Amino acid sequence: MVRVNSDLLVYVNKLYEAGSCKYFTVQDYQPKEKVIRQAKRVLSVYIIKSGIAKCYLSEDNGKDFIQEFFSEGEIFGEIEAINGQISFCAIEAITNLQVFQIKNEDFHELLKSDRKFNDLILKAIANKVRYKALRHGYNQSHAIEDNLMRLINEFPNLLLQISKQDIANYLGITIRSLNRTLNEMKAKGLTGGG
Repeated sequence: MVRVNSDLLVYVNKLYEAGSCKYFTVQDYQPKEKVIRQAKRVLSVYIIKSGIAKCYLSEDNGKDFIQEFFSEGEIFGEIEAINGQISFCAIEAITNLQVFQIKNEDFHELLKSDRKFNDLILKAIANKVRYKALRHGYNQSHAIEDNLMRLINEFPNLLLQISKQDIANYLGITIRSLNRTLNEMKAKGLTGGG
């Protein structure tokens, strides 16, 4: 649900703190502030130092589909940096967000010169693909209550840190369906919130 990448965060932190890597700067974003806008040119790659962000696609019918929630160590903007295309999703801070930012040209240089960094980026991209396939398969083959219980089990602070609208957009359901399911779960004693 809320993805983390501890290995990448530890390595980038090490590079940054040692001062041996001139590439990274640290940037702060407030809740609801967009880091990347959909269908825009992306000039940097970002690795989350702290906080939670959402990656979403706004459809032409005005609805948002949340692809993923990112937290510590997760990377975004790397696909656009690699393929040179505009962003297909937006990234927005949910909580106070602090990121390591690296310009695209520096990202490419680091990929070529630092084997460990390159390996960690390849692993991060592979994990994104794997996670999406597993998540979509699970969501399609299970009821809303099962999907919601899975999210709450994976992320106990779900209802405290992520809005109901974002949860509904992540599950691909309406807010009404989400509220109905939460009320049914509360009546069964499965969750204390609603």
